[in-house]
Amino acid sequence: MAIKKSAKKAAKRALKNREVNLMFKIAMKKAIKAYLKALEEKKNTSDLSELLSAAYKAIDKAAKRGVIKKQNAARRKSRLAKKMLSIAA
Repeated sequence: MAIKKSAKKAAKRALKNREVNLMFKIAMKKAIKAYLKALEEKKNTSDLSELLSAAYKAIDKAAKRGVIKKQNAARRKSRLAKKMLSIAA
């Protein structure tokens, strides 16, 4: 357990940051899962593009916040776009 006052504050801050980061990560995963589920159900392209846009937005927010790294975000977005192209072909 933290002894000094500044260490106690840092521990408290770390817990709050963890909660916020977890919120961004969960939002990102939910958006990706919704998009992948729609792909499996073969929804129309306008719905898919909206879901892809929402997934991109969630991924970008997580990357901006530092929850995932920039390259990780780019890789995830690339794979999602590739899946849409493979279904369309």
